[in-house]
Amino acid sequence: MIRVVLLVIVLAMIFWLMRWFLKTPAQEVAKAIRKSGLMILAGLFIVLTLTGKLNWLVAAASVVVAGLSRMLPVLLRYAPQLQRLWLWFYTQRGAAQSDGKQANMASAKMSRAQAYEILGLKPGASEDDIIQAHRKLMQKLHPDRGGSDFLAAQINQAKKVLLG
Repeated sequence: MIRVVLLVIVLAMIFWLMRWFLKTPAQEVAKAIRKSGLMILAGLFIVLTLTGKLNWLVAAASVVVAGLSRMLPVLLRYAPQLQRLWLWFYTQRGAAQSDGKQANMASAKMSRAQAYEILGLKPGASEDDIIQAHRKLMQKLHPDRGGSDFLAAQINQAKKVLLG
């Protein structure tokens, strides 16, 4: 008897939800689905915590995080969208952590005299000399080789200023 009552209740709820979905706008439906999904996840998390069954979930999450961290270089190489997202995140984090002095210096306009000084050239150097000096400095000071992002940005900006 209890099964029949539960079946009737479930069918009535399904019927009521179908009518509600048809009457309400799509944005409200999406908002309600997100909200109820988060509530279900929170409730499931609380139930698993109280019953002591959360261990497998934490272990599975650890395995996923470890696997993704090992696969991240490969994913970034073959997925340009992920690479752009990672670079955006990395630059945003770096901008938030910098002391402001570097950010102000990097965003300041560079004069031609400063650009010549950074590249170690005399005013009036040829285009080939500028390119060679840039290449030599970048080989020494590139972030991938232990240099800093700030120095690499300054070198690139100097080349850009001089070659216009």
